[in-house]
Amino acid sequence: MQLGLVGLGKMGGNMRERIRRAGHTVVGYDRNPDLADVHSLAELVEKLPAPRVVWVMVPAGAATQSTVDELAELLSPGDIVVDGGNSRWTDDQKHAVELGIKGIGFVDCGVSGGVWGLENGYALMYGGDAENVAKVQPIFDALKPEGDFGSVHAGKVGAGHFAKMVHNGIEYAMMQAYAEGWELLEKVDAVTDVREVFRSWQEGTVIRSWLLDLAVNALDDDEHLDKLRGYAEDSGEGRWTVEAAIDHSVPLPAITASLFARFASRQDDSPQMKMIAALRNQFGGHAVETKK
Repeated sequence: MQLGLVGLGKMGGNMRERIRRAGHTVVGYDRNPDLADVHSLAELVEKLPAPRVVWVMVPAGAATQSTVDELAELLSPGDIVVDGGNSRWTDDQKHAVELGIKGIGFVDCGVSGGVWGLENGYALMYGGDAENVAKVQPIFDALKPEGDFGSVHAGKVGAGHFAKMVHNGIEYAMMQAYAEGWELLEKVDAVTDVREVFRSWQEGTVIRSWLLDLAVNALDDDEHLDKLRGYAEDSGEGRWTVEAAIDHSVPLPAITASLFARFASRQDDSPQMKMIAALRNQFGGHAVETKK
């Protein structure tokens, strides 16, 4: 199969290599000419035989929208666009309508695997009409991990990114639980080797996971994480998960708390904690700390 791939960063570049290793041809475009096989989207489309499949791996939002808009003018009826970035699922529905007017198919695909995907494969969650999915299936098969699992046709357009959004929300909560447990272990004098406690959990426990393995890797590099600042960004999916939960009246206390914990990490001097300290002083005479 021949594929056009737009966006050759950390994820896209490795995906191109994995697809090529499976025997397919990939024509890649990136704004960085050192990474690209062609120098424009127009040239990418020209290089592909019809019907074409073009996979987009660019940042969600404006970058994805502008790429879809340009492809809508370059592609022909019967071609397919796959959005494999971290787009919001509601944007998928919009893109499907915009492209559908021109007879161009659309498939959304949530991709998980990060920098390990090249060797281990990528977990794929895709949404769209069965006919369009079938045309992309050889690429899905090339990207997925070996074995029976690791990819799913999740449903209609938007289902792939919705599933990936929920996946990332769960990931937020799992990481927060590991982080809280690690901090508590570090605080207790009786526990003298927190890193080895984490390592011991990698076999035979109900909380073993790939995230736990990665936590051990991080502790091997920096045993007490002294080199890091306690600051964590969020890429959007956690927020969207919480917003979707509100829209559908589904309680998500653990995922919501993990998202808010990230917000708290960005405050060197939390205004909320100032009010809590002031209130505790007012009602209970508890001591407060003042700025030096």
